[in-house]
Amino acid sequence: MNPALDLFVPGVVYLDIIFTGLDELPQPGTEVWASGMGSCPGGIANLAVAASRLGLATGLGTALSTDAYGDFCAEILCAQENIDLSASLRTDGHSPVTVSLAYDRDRSMITHGHPLPLNADGLVGELPTCRAASVSLTKDRLPWVRRAKQAGTLVFADVGWDASAEWPPEMLDMLEDCHAFLPNSVEAMQYTRASSPAEALHRLAGLAPVVVVTCGADGVLAHDARTGETVHVPAVPVPALDPTGAGDVFTAGFILGSLREWPLTQSLAFANLIAALSVQHFGGSLSAPGWGDIADWWRTARSMPGDLATRYAFLDDVIPGGEQRTVRRAGATIARLSDAHAH
Repeated sequence: MNPALDLFVPGVVYLDIIFTGLDELPQPGTEVWASGMGSCPGGIANLAVAASRLGLATGLGTALSTDAYGDFCAEILCAQENIDLSASLRTDGHSPVTVSLAYDRDRSMITHGHPLPLNADGLVGELPTCRAASVSLTKDRLPWVRRAKQAGTLVFADVGWDASAEWPPEMLDMLEDCHAFLPNSVEAMQYTRASSPAEALHRLAGLAPVVVVTCGADGVLAHDARTGETVHVPAVPVPALDPTGAGDVFTAGFILGSLREWPLTQSLAFANLIAALSVQHFGGSLSAPGWGDIADWWRTARSMPGDLATRYAFLDDVIPGGEQRTVRRAGATIARLSDAHAH
């Protein structure tokens, strides 16, 4: 495949098994039936699939086990989602698995997994040539992040939930090598000891050129230290079924806008939109929208009252011609093809 990638995504890929249509969650000693079930690569694959469905040439750096689950994930990612796995490897052992129980517009999860066999650089394989890369911040700096920045790669950072509840500020030191930081409001407030998302954004401003704080139904706040611009972009109101992977879909949309050098508000509006489209479906990578989903939404939204039509008028110029088919989703397994690559 083309060695020059738009986006390189390193991390752990889980086999996600999502049960839907539950009337209640199981109690000890009981059994409940689910009316729906989906299976798909999850974890960092959510971001990789979301980006690939938007047409970004995406590479994934991970270790996939040689068991049947690993074979399934590798086949889906490479053959169906068109993701470059040349920076990944196959290993013996059990694949990481997450079982998600989607219930009452939220989900409960059970996960089994093992740490990745990382090299001294903090990757599974070599760092490929790429225009952008994603990283999840760690206490110890990952050497590849600085090398990526020095090579001209835009690094987009997020941060995971701290189960220890320590939220050490030194986790943010790696941001000096990153182009953008995209925490959610809870993470931003915890790491900055702020009492509001706006205060957290103010304290984070300047640690990376661009800081984005996602606030769920309240939209998104962002600051660009290069221009001094601070903006708030409202969320797109939709009936939400499952928030799994919505943050990854948002990040994929923002990376696309950044690589295309869109204005900050336009990149944020686009990221908000595709995240909103994703929460209307169950599952992580299963729910990632393609251009067909976006075109379908826009055909209806352009005639809606209010400011949505004005805010998203730029879609007329960015939706690829001919990409009018929605992502093909299957009820009991992952979609066979995303519309981004169906033709």
